[in-house]
Amino acid sequence: MLTPDKIIDVITFYIPFLFALCFHEYAHGWTAQKLGDNTAKVMGRLTLNPMAHIDWVGTVLLPIMAILMPGLPLFGWAKPVPVNSRNLQNPRKDMFWVALAGPLSNVLLFLVGLAFLAFIAKQNNFVPSFQLQKMIYTFLALNLYLAVFNLLPIHPLDGGKVLARFLPLKWDLWLESKQDVLQWTLLLLVIFGGLRILALPVNWILGEAVGLVERL
Repeated sequence: MLTPDKIIDVITFYIPFLFALCFHEYAHGWTAQKLGDNTAKVMGRLTLNPMAHIDWVGTVLLPIMAILMPGLPLFGWAKPVPVNSRNLQNPRKDMFWVALAGPLSNVLLFLVGLAFLAFIAKQNNFVPSFQLQKMIYTFLALNLYLAVFNLLPIHPLDGGKVLARFLPLKWDLWLESKQDVLQWTLLLLVIFGGLRILALPVNWILGEAVGLVERL
């Protein structure tokens, strides 16, 4: 049954989640445009409008099911922003920056969230509600998770494209040819608890960062 508390949980989680995903994809498209490729803009993807980036399974169904059904792995994605590497001046080098832009955008949002947390902590006449605090911490955690997860050096994640910059071309081509296998392997790791391992460094960084802000 969808209780009022569950609805609040969905809203508290889903708004930060959706914004973080859209900003991530926008960053890929924006960087590609700056480096010479207008594909994302031409296809209407150079926007923060969620409807341009939503994948109905990865952005809506799976995340909401995870919120409503505790025990399911919290996992999701948006539609990848299209990039035509042939339009880039130096495809191998430029794709490194296009790929890195996504995780870096989530790091930026994480830092903005910390700054906002520090700001409200200094307001003596303002006590944030429990739901606002929960949304801020969710925003911080989600962006940190997205940054770290996407930097894993596995295709089709951004980290695989970042790693490609430093690999011999034939190695990278081989890894790209195995992308479907790697994608299913990654999905199985998530389903069978692989994110719990990732949670260890992420939660440590989050705890240290929030603790530092609260001590300021």
